[in-house]
Amino acid sequence: MLMIRPLQEHDLDDLYAMAQSAGKGLTTLPADRELLEKKIEHARETFNQRCAPEAALYLFALEDVEKKKAVGISGIQARVGLDEVFYNYRLSVTVNASKELGVHVRTPTLHLSNDMTDTSEICSLLLSDEYKGGGNGLLLSRCRFMYLDEFRKHFSEKVFAEMRGVSDQEGRSPLWDALGSKFFDMEFSKADLLSGLGNKSFIAELMPKYPIYLPMLPDSARSVIGRVHENTAPALSMLQAEGFNFNGLVDIFDGGPVVDAFVHNIRTVRESVNRHAMVTRKPVNLDVPAGEKVMVSNRSFRDFRVTTLPVTCVGPDTVKLPPSVAEALQIESGDSVRLAPLKDTGPWPTHPLRGHENADERVLDRMREYHSRSTRE
Repeated sequence: MLMIRPLQEHDLDDLYAMAQSAGKGLTTLPADRELLEKKIEHARETFNQRCAPEAALYLFALEDVEKKKAVGISGIQARVGLDEVFYNYRLSVTVNASKELGVHVRTPTLHLSNDMTDTSEICSLLLSDEYKGGGNGLLLSRCRFMYLDEFRKHFSEKVFAEMRGVSDQEGRSPLWDALGSKFFDMEFSKADLLSGLGNKSFIAELMPKYPIYLPMLPDSARSVIGRVHENTAPALSMLQAEGFNFNGLVDIFDGGPVVDAFVHNIRTVRESVNRHAMVTRKPVNLDVPAGEKVMVSNRSFRDFRVTTLPVTCVGPDTVKLPPSVAEALQIESGDSVRLAPLKDTGPWPTHPLRGHENADERVLDRMREYHSRSTRE
């Protein structure tokens, strides 16, 4: 069984191994044990509510329960740009025209921007190669939207993701070579590492503040602006299926795109439902295709847990859980759980409720409606 839970101190070795295998370019998870240890501690302080809400960092581990091993990680940064300036380039167009000369020129440009300040960021998505496929990446990514929906007051109305841009196997970025390297005597991999260590604003402050005219850059640099690394393409596809769209911003180092969405428009949020758990002793076949699974969470802020179940376990008011799943989620019969489809496979086979409603509220609504009609009649 695979389960989502908050990242713990004992996950450090597994996290470091994953960061090493990810290669260069994964800014938020560089292969630096000291930095990763600090991130884990930051996450523990967050879940225990011992840090300011705007400075919170929520990191979730995907655990192989049988092996007691962390095999993936994903995260949410509550707010960006509050403790240090958060930079992006905005793709824009500069128009120069002269009626006398009959000239009208539109030039694509990059403008340094702080537009995402005070916005929540989903980040740090990483899955071990041996666990890719079978919907594991979907679970790792989409569990964050269940958490966002459950605890909306801790996050902004809009969330974004800064996608990894194009770089080669040696870690060279065409955009950095054409632009950033002209202002810093260092390789892209070094700049990227400094960014992961928290020095991104320092580097950005030394970048040119004036618009960058794209025709002045070589074709190799222009061609990668707004494109993602081949290893990041699946993550981008998942976000696009959830309703995220490119917002015109790109990373200042490698030109990777920024995508965003309002929380209430995210597919997982729109299709999530609440049910009451019913632990059953009847055997349940958990090994079904990803398209026939639903995510189920325990709705706990401090010890948030998510795993998957066959959609056939979901009823109009309850969801049947085998004891192993109930134990993993740390819930008992009668507890409220949140459900959402793992894949976008069309309408739910049951009667879905809004994420903030439950069956009792629906019954009360019908009673009020009936009473209102009876009074009028």
